[in-house]
Amino acid sequence: MDRLFLKSVPILELIEEAGYEAYFVGGSVRDYILGRPINDVDIASSATPQEIKRIFPNTADIGIDHGTVLVITDTGTYEITTFRTESGYSDFRRPDAVEFVRSLTEDLQRRDFTMNAIAMDKTGKIIDPFNGKRDLAQKRIITVGNPHERFHEDALRMMRALRFVSQLDFELDHETFDSLKENARNISEIAVERILVEFEKLAAGSNKIKAFSLLLESGLYQYLPLFSSKKEHLMDLLNLPLHQLNAAEIWSIIMIHTKDQEIEEALRAWKLPLKTIRNVQRTIKLVKSKEPAAIDVFQAGHGITVQAAKVRAALNGGNVSDAEENAHHRYNGLIIKQMSDLAVTGTDLLIWHQEKPGPWVKEYLEKILKAVLNEELRNDKEEIKRWLVKCNLS
Repeated sequence: MDRLFLKSVPILELIEEAGYEAYFVGGSVRDYILGRPINDVDIASSATPQEIKRIFPNTADIGIDHGTVLVITDTGTYEITTFRTESGYSDFRRPDAVEFVRSLTEDLQRRDFTMNAIAMDKTGKIIDPFNGKRDLAQKRIITVGNPHERFHEDALRMMRALRFVSQLDFELDHETFDSLKENARNISEIAVERILVEFEKLAAGSNKIKAFSLLLESGLYQYLPLFSSKKEHLMDLLNLPLHQLNAAEIWSIIMIHTKDQEIEEALRAWKLPLKTIRNVQRTIKLVKSKEPAAIDVFQAGHGITVQAAKVRAALNGGNVSDAEENAHHRYNGLIIKQMSDLAVTGTDLLIWHQEKPGPWVKEYLEKILKAVLNEELRNDKEEIKRWLVKCNLS
């Protein structure tokens, strides 16, 4: 058993000693069966939140209305959720009513996919009432019970299905996919922030092409921010080596034909962090500089230089790995990599020229920088001073 499970076993034992059931559930059990890394564990119990709080002296209410209590111990923090059933999903994302139950099977029955409806006890014994382990072995994503009901309960499950296709390189069950197509429009009821989380995980998966293909085939893309007008660009992705590209590079490709002044607005519709938006904008700018000069590489920085090279190679049918390696060499070959490496400063220029500060200082520094980067001028203080005289810039 994985160390994270072993570390959590005493928590399950304390709950059982108090007369209740407790199991590991969800993604951690799925990933354990698949042999994938486990980052955290989820615990489900027949004990109600109030009963959990009587067992453990130090807790926090992080989602008590839905049965979740955070247990705080010397060995770490543990989220424990009461077995529950849910009903009435009028907004396609949250249950109108939650009822706590004592049955593990009833709790597992409300989950999205069979592979996520598996539990494990403290000894490592698997409880699998919906044959999730079989579906994992067959690399199949299938809903627990009626797919229409599961997608109506939480429309985000449609994006999760495609994310798992990419992440796990699994196939989507035919009936599940048909229901996804029928319910696609309901994704528009989901907060963009939640959709973005799933999209970014999809874009980081091992089989992005399969997932993007299903995104298009299902029509789900039409109900995502700005994607309805970008079907051609999304289809172009299917012919690219997406497995070699990260999420920012994929965003750059999707937005490459968007007018520069519209890129930020479009990405803000996806609620992307401003840092990511700037990353994409700078990557696109460098991609469009077909022969970027040393100054362009310097200003872009290492990360953007590499991303732009990969995007350019992918779009032009080049070798992405070679482009990435060449970009590393190109950046590492720069004479200097930041302004503080330049042998002169604005203060030096003010002393040499005996003039008042002004825009001319920045202008001169940029000329010096460009000459140094182009290896027309050695990065040496005295040599730069002589060069300024020679160029009538002193």
